[in-house]
Amino acid sequence: MSQAIILFAHGARDPEWAQPFERLRAALAASNPSVMVELAYLELMQPDLAAAAAALAARGATAISVAPVFMAQGGHLKRDLPQRVDEVRATHPQIRFSLQPAVGEAHAVIDAMATHIAAQALKQ
Repeated sequence: MSQAIILFAHGARDPEWAQPFERLRAALAASNPSVMVELAYLELMQPDLAAAAAALAARGATAISVAPVFMAQGGHLKRDLPQRVDEVRATHPQIRFSLQPAVGEAHAVIDAMATHIAAQALKQ
């Protein structure tokens, strides 16, 4: 099985906004060299989910996990993303797609953010 991950972010008009997500993609790919990692955006930036899934399918992915790089399960993750995952599932029936919860809801992420914020605030 060829595993892949799509990091799914909101998107913005300012191209610099994507830099942390590009660094995250690079770090994830470097620490998991046997896993293909792509970025996809909900709006305003490319590639979108369909294009990222197509690129991974062309590279031989057989299982794709979609990881929303959002703080919480808002409307986009409750409605828009599941619909888009269903659409790519229909387009690529040979690939097993799974959808992760918003990364910002993970205890480890919240703890890391709290540690970082406290360290920054207390060094003043």
